[in-house]
Amino acid sequence: MEKVYSDDSVYFISYSKLPSTISAAKLLSVVGVGLVINTKTGIIEDTSCTLITDEAKRFLKEIIVGHNLHEEGIDSLVQKIQHRFHGLSQKAICVSVKSTYERYETWKSECRAKNK
Repeated sequence: MEKVYSDDSVYFISYSKLPSTISAAKLLSVVGVGLVINTKTGIIEDTSCTLITDEAKRFLKEIIVGHNLHEEGIDSLVQKIQHRFHGLSQKAICVSVKSTYERYETWKSECRAKNK
């Protein structure tokens, strides 16, 4: 099997509750957003999302992949999602993206503490 990601790439995922009024909530009660982050560069190399439609998954991937967390932080990515993605699950996706970023930041801090 060909290696897709470098050794500097790490996968993080978080979940957020979907609004009960949308059809996706009948199948899934939460939405998960996973990010493959290159820990050296901060660039999001790939993403996964537990949304129902393939179009929504592809569209979010287009927005998210390539974003540099080290240089741009998370707020500008959330703003891009809010500006371009107007599905009923938008808020839950934004919460998941922020939570995933927070997990990444916690992991970085823990790694730094171990290396001291």
